[in-house]
Amino acid sequence: MGHSDYISQRAFGPSTSLRFNPLESVRSTAESRMPEGPELHLASCYVNTMCKDLVFAGRVEKSEVSKNPEVPFESSAYRITATSRGKEVRLTLSPLPEAQPPQAPMDLVFRFGMSGSFQLVPADALPKHAHLRFYTISPLPNRALCFVDIRRFGNWEVDGTWQPGRGPCVLMESEKFRENVLQNLTDKTFDKPICEALLDQKFFNGIGNYLRAEILYRLKIPPFEKARTVLEALKHRKPNPELTLSKKVKAKLENPDLLELCHLVPMEVVQLGGKGYGPDREDEFSAFRGWLRCYSVSGMSCLQDRHGRTIWFQGDPGPLAPKGGKSYKKHVKKKSIPDITDLEDPMSMPKKNGPMRARKPGKKSQKGSPDPEAKGNVKSTRGPKTQRRLKSSAPTSPQNDLGVPDGKQQLVTQVQTAGRARKRKVNSKARLPPPS
Repeated sequence: MGHSDYISQRAFGPSTSLRFNPLESVRSTAESRMPEGPELHLASCYVNTMCKDLVFAGRVEKSEVSKNPEVPFESSAYRITATSRGKEVRLTLSPLPEAQPPQAPMDLVFRFGMSGSFQLVPADALPKHAHLRFYTISPLPNRALCFVDIRRFGNWEVDGTWQPGRGPCVLMESEKFRENVLQNLTDKTFDKPICEALLDQKFFNGIGNYLRAEILYRLKIPPFEKARTVLEALKHRKPNPELTLSKKVKAKLENPDLLELCHLVPMEVVQLGGKGYGPDREDEFSAFRGWLRCYSVSGMSCLQDRHGRTIWFQGDPGPLAPKGGKSYKKHVKKKSIPDITDLEDPMSMPKKNGPMRARKPGKKSQKGSPDPEAKGNVKSTRGPKTQRRLKSSAPTSPQNDLGVPDGKQQLVTQVQTAGRARKRKVNSKARLPPPS
């Protein structure tokens, strides 16, 4: 079993039907985030798993709104396989031996942008944002493999190859990745803060915004420490030659350095299964949110780097932090959808601010004093205006009865009496001579 097959089994399990329904269209939400190395690798595993026994035919369709190139490929029978490398996925369209017209396989290289993904759906129920479609002919029912991209930042390249400016994949080429970084520490990229260097795909192909935060947090490295300062120490780190291979692996897992975490942390996301980052299915996204330790987690601080991207961290930001940049801490807002505990305990639900049910528009009770109708408090110091309002809103149902015969009349009488007494008191004061 190859490394990619092992990851596929960890991600999807022995029976793919437990994780993916090929007839289920995936919903999109505003919470979606930019796919990183683990998501691209899981996408390739998804294509290989779901398309393993499918035969495709016909031409490849492109949506009218997409600005990406047409795919000049048409065959009576072909298969699709996928490979990932960092933040790219390559689909290979391979005609079967008896297919017409005879032609060589074609490679399409995809970059997902901010919202790209692959979905296998019924041929007559295409998702709204399916910008490239490959149709099956067997087995029935007919289906379509779609490249879905809501924001349309993703792209594909016909007869494409891996972009030459991208380094080795942090997931699939970990040793080459490490060597590429340590042998090029004189590059100007490493003059930058480590948080910015980690996004440079020339050296860290597959690392994105959430991964850089999680990697630096685990080692307590300030995000705006100079990258070369952080990495030069690793250049001289050598494993003990007396250790066996199993002990060397154990030592790496127990005490990994930054470059080892660039491989191990994305692997953890892959092993969560599903499609990684993005709430396409709430159970999968909940598992991902539970896995996060730093990125967008309550109590963590955040700053924008020079490229305007937010870095999450804890503690000191480091000596190269942007001047004048103010960090602020993440505070989790109350969930709009209550958890099970909220449904079981009504007292845990947030109270609504608004007028009481018994009060009509424009009726304000005195600040700090209870509503007389709600509490049965019949005393009042208000004048005739209060009397008129109470007449229009006096209790009429048995539940609001004051508990005395003809409660409405008694309330009105007492308010009238209080109003007349107040008026007499004001008039008597007005008649008093001024003090000498």
